[in-house]
Amino acid sequence: MMVDITTVEVIKGALIYAAEEMGIALKKSAYSPNIKERMDHSCAIFNHRRELIAQAEHIPVHLGSMAIAVKLGLEKYQGELGQGDMLLLNDPYISGTHLPDLTLIAPIIKDGYLVGYAANKAHHTDVGGKAPGSLAADSTELYQEGLIIPPVKFLREGLIDAELSHLIQSNVRTPEVQMGDIRAQIAANNTGKHRVLELIDKYGVEVVHGAMDSIMDNSETRMRDEIRAMPDGIYSAVDYMEDILPDGGDVDIRVKIIKQGDELVFDYSGTHTQVDKPVNAPMGVTVAGIYYVLICITDSTIPVNDGCFRPITLKIPQGCMMNPNRPAPVAGGNVETSQRNADVIMKAFSKILPCKVPAAGQGTMNNITIGGLKDNGEPWTFYETIGGGSGGRSDGDGVDGIHVNMTNTMNTPIEVLEASLPLEFKAYRLRPDSGGVGKYRGGCGIERIWTLTSSKATLSIMAERNKLNPWGLAGGHDGATGEYILVTPDGSEIRLPSKCTITIGRGDTLIIRTPGGGGYGDPVEREPEKIKRDLVNGLISTRTARETYGYEKG
Repeated sequence: MMVDITTVEVIKGALIYAAEEMGIALKKSAYSPNIKERMDHSCAIFNHRRELIAQAEHIPVHLGSMAIAVKLGLEKYQGELGQGDMLLLNDPYISGTHLPDLTLIAPIIKDGYLVGYAANKAHHTDVGGKAPGSLAADSTELYQEGLIIPPVKFLREGLIDAELSHLIQSNVRTPEVQMGDIRAQIAANNTGKHRVLELIDKYGVEVVHGAMDSIMDNSETRMRDEIRAMPDGIYSAVDYMEDILPDGGDVDIRVKIIKQGDELVFDYSGTHTQVDKPVNAPMGVTVAGIYYVLICITDSTIPVNDGCFRPITLKIPQGCMMNPNRPAPVAGGNVETSQRNADVIMKAFSKILPCKVPAAGQGTMNNITIGGLKDNGEPWTFYETIGGGSGGRSDGDGVDGIHVNMTNTMNTPIEVLEASLPLEFKAYRLRPDSGGVGKYRGGCGIERIWTLTSSKATLSIMAERNKLNPWGLAGGHDGATGEYILVTPDGSEIRLPSKCTITIGRGDTLIIRTPGGGGYGDPVEREPEKIKRDLVNGLISTRTARETYGYEKG
């Protein structure tokens, strides 16, 4: 059905805000700091054909993969979901990310007619598995990473399935927190359903569906225009994941972008085969990286929906790291391999659109998961990711202490953590001289230090860029690598690898130093006023100013 452009625009805005309002409901209802403070969740609206129509600006790796979760998750239940039903799943080979990300999908039904779906995905701080936080760095198969939930009816006619709820609570370390967060996800979907049904009441099903089709067609047209303006050609890039092989060696991720007319092909032939470490990336993660970069380098006003991605063809060999076979472990694929995937795609696009692509950001989420028993016997788990530097750009410096690329989470306030966890924070500050020098400096990383105050805990680190620097562009220098140092009560220092699961004890201190972003352009061209400002703000040292930039205090 053809719908006038004014009505299409009104419905488009309403659908986007419905997804945003879902996120507000989820954040305000959640139990865990990871969701209510860090906002590690994403929300979206789909049409009756399971096509993405509108999404909130939440987590890129969630939003790219949620389309796959909805398409695959609903295959078994087509025509079987009624009013008040909701599906729950976290199987990475269906939901597209990793086990801690629980996806809830709710049908939107009006007078027995399927209008569409509301869906959200949220990262839970524990879903079982061999280590607290469910991000063990030494897992060799999916079954070690936590409870695997295929698509199941978790809500039936508005009521939680008590047996499924009991099953989940019996397999996680902090059941009250996990169930509280699931209920928040239910509230989010109900919010999305309510807003879409309001549109149906106002305009009718045919008009809303017609508007949805127009929204996608418009996004496709505009995306094809953007692609058509790029030069035809084949553009390749390679980047690496570190500390992966049994001997500590690195593995490669290769992408070839073939641009012809108004279409793009992304070919991952030559990428390393899947590995027995939890860094394999399910198809949903790989696709999310492609979608994210494409959105970044094209017109930011194009509404993001399935129409944007119709000009894209994928060639991702089955059994490689970016499309593994079950039961390859994938916990870190969502959080770390996703970042390297974004980097390598950006590097390839830098040869097509050099002024639109920044130098590499920190290229890691610096995942920290820890948990155990408090001194009173109460179980606890904690998960956070830590920002670093973003890359310098063709027209400006990178940003200090920020998440980059595939994550978009907030900072967890230290006051919240110390009030509820056996951790005492010693420092949280920017890391001088970590941003790559250049005409435009890379952003600085972060130093974060805490001490364990309970008897013992299991600590897992899942990170990258501890050996391989974030790369600079156009003559800019690389950013600094990150590092993790464990300081024991007697003062001994142990440098930890980028991926490890260890036991720590009372009084042990973890020093986290995150990578800086790469620089952009020749450092000789940096304006003296910017060098002076960085010195005053403590972002570079006098030595860097003098030896790298040739700047002397005047």
